[in-house]
Amino acid sequence: MEKGGIKILIAILVVLIIVAGVVLAYKITQDKNNTETISGEENKETVAVEEKTVQIFSGNDRPFAVMIDNHSDAWPQAGLNQAYMVYEIIVEGGETRLMALFKGVDLDKIGPVRSARHYFIDYAMENDAIYVHFGQSPQAQSDIKKFSINDINGIAEDGTTFWRVKDKYAPHNAVTSIEKLLESAKSKNYRTTSTEKSLLNYVTDEVNLEDGQVADTITIPHSDLQTVTYEYDKENKVYVRYARREEQTDWDTDEPVTTKNIIITFCNNYTLSDSENKGRQGLKNIGTFDGYYITNGRAIKIQCIKNARDEKTIYQDMNGNEIQVNDGNTFVNICPTNADVEIEGTEEVTGTTNTVNE
Repeated sequence: MEKGGIKILIAILVVLIIVAGVVLAYKITQDKNNTETISGEENKETVAVEEKTVQIFSGNDRPFAVMIDNHSDAWPQAGLNQAYMVYEIIVEGGETRLMALFKGVDLDKIGPVRSARHYFIDYAMENDAIYVHFGQSPQAQSDIKKFSINDINGIAEDGTTFWRVKDKYAPHNAVTSIEKLLESAKSKNYRTTSTEKSLLNYVTDEVNLEDGQVADTITIPHSDLQTVTYEYDKENKVYVRYARREEQTDWDTDEPVTTKNIIITFCNNYTLSDSENKGRQGLKNIGTFDGYYITNGRAIKIQCIKNARDEKTIYQDMNGNEIQVNDGNTFVNICPTNADVEIEGTEEVTGTTNTVNE
């Protein structure tokens, strides 16, 4: 081959090599960009999942468990709609008392605050809460010391943590605020943060209890005196609370007291035999008890398991699985095993009504 032909061939080969290099470099760059795009999209999806967190129980604030007066002269109460959980349990005279748990909220008025009863301490402990009360029974006083409970007692305070309002009369008019409770807790060197997980297994996806019975109206007779009713608000998917046929409302806003979730636990109370003879009650709450979980217009039977006073209650379905609870506030009604609880509802598909009596 002549020298001119060789030079041409070499030139062609060089051009081909350069073109191949350019193509290869382009392909590598595109692959890298595609990988980064996919990785970025995956990261966005991961972030989106992480941001979908439970709202009712978040942050590291330690809860306050506040004893709320539930005598009819104490109505309406302040703060119940801002509590993430409210326990209702029998006390003397057929009355019930409420214990409202607050976490990550700032409230100017909570109450009326009333005195401690010893079995409520069990539920303050299982929520790692600072126990707030205005006075105490002898049994509660003993157990607060026995279990080394971080408590704030209005009778023992300096007069600024609690105050009495004029639109109710004593003993139904003592109130407090989150700010004042925090000040008191810090002055006592109580821990005000908590890493404890929530007692309930909250989930962000809506729990609809498809296999449950229809539950539009729930009636819970705690005693001959105190009957509680919850009516389902289908539009807002919450239950409106009534006591003794009276709609419960907020003290300041007049808004109805509502709840996303209802838990019923059947366990017996009994009258204590003490020297004061005031009819104070005890509660047989250690063991496994029947109950219901109710949300979004449906109810399922559950088991409520508490193995010790200072251990967390476990709520399981009838297959032994821990129940999933909707992200929202919860009322826990603890009533006698012979309480004639009624769960009523109308099935929209068939138009039939079902009623279950316990």
